[in-house]
Amino acid sequence: MTGREKPVGIRLNERQLSDLELLRVGGYVPLDGFMTRSDYRSVVTEMHLASGKPWAMPITLAVDSELASAISEGDLVALLDGASGRTVGQLQIHEKFSYDKGHEARQVYRTTDHKHPGVAALYAQGDTLLGGPVTHEDPVALQDFTAFRRTPAELKGEFAQREWRTVVGFQTRNPVHRAHEYIQKAALEIVDGLLLHPLVGETKDDDVPADVRMRCYRVLLDNYFPRDRTMLAVLPAAMRYAGPREAIFHAQVRRNYGCTHFIVGRDHAGVGDYYGPYDAQHIFSEFDAGELGITPLFFEHAFWCNTCGGMATTKTCPHDASVRVFLSGTKVRELLRTNASLPAEFTRPEVACELMAAYQKS
Repeated sequence: MTGREKPVGIRLNERQLSDLELLRVGGYVPLDGFMTRSDYRSVVTEMHLASGKPWAMPITLAVDSELASAISEGDLVALLDGASGRTVGQLQIHEKFSYDKGHEARQVYRTTDHKHPGVAALYAQGDTLLGGPVTHEDPVALQDFTAFRRTPAELKGEFAQREWRTVVGFQTRNPVHRAHEYIQKAALEIVDGLLLHPLVGETKDDDVPADVRMRCYRVLLDNYFPRDRTMLAVLPAAMRYAGPREAIFHAQVRRNYGCTHFIVGRDHAGVGDYYGPYDAQHIFSEFDAGELGITPLFFEHAFWCNTCGGMATTKTCPHDASVRVFLSGTKVRELLRTNASLPAEFTRPEVACELMAAYQKS
């Protein structure tokens, strides 16, 4: 279908721009565009594309009814940056179809609660999905952190140059604290290199801003990790907060970026009390061995034990909770807002300084 180009384009929001960028660079292989009906339905219910290939999260383009009525299947439609209005790509409309938001919420997020940020975003978007392959301009979306932006091809090339045959990826939308550092270093004992791959797309309003997090990552890697065995690069994805489903999604995207292993800790990509602490690990058993093309590394909840005098997990520490140092995200933000110090047992002092400086300015 050659289609006809429409004079009015589709303005993409921040999340949609992130999806387009990941389609452009190859982060969403095997996808070549926004999902058509058969792929969407299969992914929502089966976590596999219609072809049978595994894929955990729907990647869709939703529009409102007014815009949908002006678009026909076969059209070639411009994709625009919602903020600037500039053209960032084109979508060949293969299908235009309605969908059940409640069904997607139950299957993907395991809840229909509007308080869940992923569900809220789903319910707020348009009622019609447009599916088809995309073409794109270069560059497409977010252009911050340019020094740390690497395409999958670029990262694979750098891994090869460093002679890293095995690489473990770590997903984070939070500053790295001592528990994260502990499991990263444990993983480094069995692989050649660590890719610290923070997500810098859209997150919740109360999450630590990406620029603050990036400063924290840099001081941590500069002072506490071997430089020849670690790399820092950003992932231009938006958070869905889909817990177990998103853990699979994050692993598959890191596979596309060249990782052979992927760390899955406690409550990966979770929010609130919607998921059990290790649901994001259990979901990997729903796939055949080797099907995902990446090896998950599962870790228990880590903490500082005052009696042990170091980091530990319930697998290695016999002591009770009274001697364990653990701070929730809520408690950390409360301490920062009140200018209280973060304990060294929770995070490195250089990281604490970056966080305190950022919160004192706000």
